[in-house]
Amino acid sequence: MRLLNHRVRSCKPVASQGSRALGFYVFISVALFALFVTRATAAVHPVPLDPKADAAKCLECHEDKTKGKSVHSAMKTGCMSCHEIRVNKDVTRVKLITATPAAICLTCHADKKAAAIKGTVHPPAVRDCLTCHDPHVSDNKNQLLKPMSGGEKENLCLSCHQTGLNMPEKGSRHAALDMGCETCHVTHKTGEEPTAENQFHLTKSAPALCLDCHDAKDADLQKAHDNQPFAAANCLECHDPHQSASAKLMVKFQHAPFQGNGCDTCHAPVKDGKVVLTQPDVKTLCVTCHDDKAKQIDTAKVPHPGAAGDCTDCHSPHASKQPGLPKTDAVSICTGCHSDIGDLAKKPTHHQPAFTEGCATCHTPHGGDIDHLLRAKGNALCLECHGPESVPQKDEADHLLTIFKGAVKLPDDYYKKNRVPILPLRFGLGHPVEYHPVSDVMDPTDQSKVKTPLSCLSCHQPHASDHADLLVKDQENNMAFCDNCHKNRLNMNETTSPGK
Repeated sequence: MRLLNHRVRSCKPVASQGSRALGFYVFISVALFALFVTRATAAVHPVPLDPKADAAKCLECHEDKTKGKSVHSAMKTGCMSCHEIRVNKDVTRVKLITATPAAICLTCHADKKAAAIKGTVHPPAVRDCLTCHDPHVSDNKNQLLKPMSGGEKENLCLSCHQTGLNMPEKGSRHAALDMGCETCHVTHKTGEEPTAENQFHLTKSAPALCLDCHDAKDADLQKAHDNQPFAAANCLECHDPHQSASAKLMVKFQHAPFQGNGCDTCHAPVKDGKVVLTQPDVKTLCVTCHDDKAKQIDTAKVPHPGAAGDCTDCHSPHASKQPGLPKTDAVSICTGCHSDIGDLAKKPTHHQPAFTEGCATCHTPHGGDIDHLLRAKGNALCLECHGPESVPQKDEADHLLTIFKGAVKLPDDYYKKNRVPILPLRFGLGHPVEYHPVSDVMDPTDQSKVKTPLSCLSCHQPHASDHADLLVKDQENNMAFCDNCHKNRLNMNETTSPGK
């Protein structure tokens, strides 16, 4: 965040930053120059051509572009449907008729235009079609540069994805990987609904996809599932479809009875092909072990209505890819009800916990004592991660970090991976510039009175924004934002309360 980390605090760091910035811009300039020169040189045709030359002339040298197992249908329309010849001062250049390869592909494949697609788009399809496709001819279907099967060197998908390559010693790997990625995936498939089928470009949803290979009537498979009716269940709730650090492709986080093969703790024998619980209903069953959560829900000063229903409305009773066993994921499990927050995801800048790690990073999902179900009051909530005294505890066994006295679990690389900014605060001062307060400014004539109310939320939005740094009212990070409080730029000590 520019306001957070890039303000002047001493001459030495400024000089260092300036040098690095200058070096960076020089590097970029040289790189761009080299790129343009390379492209310009590559575009010069080795022999002169008439600007009005047709495809027949091209094929005198490039006949190989028309022969192969998979020839692009556009080749039938002629080379000049995509290319043009330009002659300037006796120099012949052949270039595309559009500025980028992707733009020319979209003239025919408009349905693949990322900006017009609602849902998850395969990242290479957003940038450049030639990442995966040969525009002329290929030995693979759909003009793919490589097949979607084989080892690391042969498989096109493994050029970007490392799926199945780094197996833990005691882990498990799905045999379907050897059949090829196209067995389960369609690279361009997407849709507006946030389903696993759309998000991961699956040929069909689970369990139908899984049952194409796995026979639900197989005796060994039924025994492995304790003879419970699993055929209609979502296989991906318990199993990772690619690889796992555990046996049988089990996902990372498992409910203790399930992990310990104690199915009879919750399940009675199947009756008439249906699941039978050991208690009359789901909630009664859950509270036999989790009575602390029941008490929290019943006694919370700020109750969460969503927690009053069945526990399995939100939690998977078996396993999940995330801590806390959310039934879908730690974000959509909340935005399914809180659609107003879900709509904020349309903004380009997100607070990572709100839309990636999960709402329960900051909120208590079962009820609490603080407004909005927050885990701490005021700045204490933000400073749990961003404060100079933030010390997440390590959970070595599960390779996790914990905050809020162990109540929230994070991946062990969370701070590094997300570049979590730690504010250089001393005595409540120091952000966004040295000596700037981050909490209420008291009246110097009467320390019991607040002169200027101030908190993290005076400047920042907690969920999302149209601009970087999550500044309030979707404002940009510039002096105009500071003018909201500092009306006199010649005397920055002269302030008004935020928003006035």
